[in-house]
Amino acid sequence: MNHVHLNLLIHSLRTLSAWAITLVLFFPLGWLVLTSFKTELQAISVPPLLFFPPTLENFAIVQERSDYLLYAKNSLITSVLSTVLGLMLAFPAAYSMAFFKGKYTKDILMWMLSTKMMPAVGALVPIYVLAQTAGLLDSSTALVIVFTLSNLPIMVWMLYSYLKDIPNEILEASRMDGATLWQEFRMVLLPLTMGGLASTGLLCLVLSWNEAFWSLNLSAAKAGTLATLIASYSSPEGLFWAKLSAASFMAIAPIVVFGWFSQKQLVQGLTFGAVK
Repeated sequence: MNHVHLNLLIHSLRTLSAWAITLVLFFPLGWLVLTSFKTELQAISVPPLLFFPPTLENFAIVQERSDYLLYAKNSLITSVLSTVLGLMLAFPAAYSMAFFKGKYTKDILMWMLSTKMMPAVGALVPIYVLAQTAGLLDSSTALVIVFTLSNLPIMVWMLYSYLKDIPNEILEASRMDGATLWQEFRMVLLPLTMGGLASTGLLCLVLSWNEAFWSLNLSAAKAGTLATLIASYSSPEGLFWAKLSAASFMAIAPIVVFGWFSQKQLVQGLTFGAVK
């Protein structure tokens, strides 16, 4: 009986701990949503207001002051194109490393991963100068290239993790049957790695959508993403907390909804492809 009570106590503690951690992690997002429906005076009131008459004024002002749809379109274009381009580059690289391993394959993979440890600001000046020289400042092209290169190490690692678990005998059998490289990819590798491609693409789509550093430094009003829209509500006069919260909520809402519906693939990519 004591053993049963102990198990129940442990289970209850685990449940309470899980709920406590969830509330702590969700609190910033929940507070942001609440603040977006407040007036500026209510947003800075002391003590903070938990109950108040909600208003949609901030959302209307954000849309009137800035073209939200333009920023959202830029975020969508740069995220999707960088993800597609990244998959097109990462898959052949991961394929060659998984099935044609060389002496320095592991060293190359570790070097690629180590590039993610370098602060982005360390590469800002040369990339900015290159974009300026090429006439790509404030253009979606520059953001697509930078987002692709930024996420490429992660994409190669994740796809490599999936591909290396495919028995080489399957590919050898297809080659003996006369399959070309394209047929091998389309009829053998693609069905076996569809889950890996989906989880890798979804994860990098989210990373590109949330990228703020390069968006703020390489773009402005013409090619700015939603991160640029959010930053525009910081001014020398101070922060407009209610409008900033509304802009942030409008920026994260699409990717939160998208992540909710694709959470299974995202979790699979984070736990299997990125770690294994």
